[in-house]
Amino acid sequence: MKVLILYGSIEGQTAKIARVVADEVTAAGHEAMLVDADTPEGLQLDGVDAAILAASVHQRRHPRQFEALLAGYASQLKDIKTLILSVSLSAAFPEGQEEADDYLTEMKMRTNFEPDDELLVAGAVKTAKYDYFAMQVVRHVLLRDRDDVDPNQGEHEFTDWEGLSAKVRDFLA
Repeated sequence: MKVLILYGSIEGQTAKIARVVADEVTAAGHEAMLVDADTPEGLQLDGVDAAILAASVHQRRHPRQFEALLAGYASQLKDIKTLILSVSLSAAFPEGQEEADDYLTEMKMRTNFEPDDELLVAGAVKTAKYDYFAMQVVRHVLLRDRDDVDPNQGEHEFTDWEGLSAKVRDFLA
């Protein structure tokens, strides 16, 4: 089976997730086709049997280029098995699950694309990439002033790697 893994990443966590997904696809004996939404030149869905679509959320949206590709390929994607991975910090905490689900719902409405399956994936805090304003948003809005995570202490991954791998294996079965 040939599996497209299309991803849109801002800070690198979703790219890392996409590479882990590609490794899972290959380990399951399938062909992985990894494509960055920012450089999709020559993207063809001919011969693709399934697609895993991963994108990060920033300011309540998935990357515009990623959404544009979903909208542009929506008719072709509905003919194959699809799994969407929506990556956000909101997905890391029980009180953020509803908001994380809203991001995905809004993207599906904007793109007119409905995947066969979906997973909310917890992202990461990448403090080396934040200016002062971004750090304040992360601390007070996204992390909701949690005492158990200090964004000043460097990067922190919230991604449940085993849960992600299990979902991909189930999707491929």
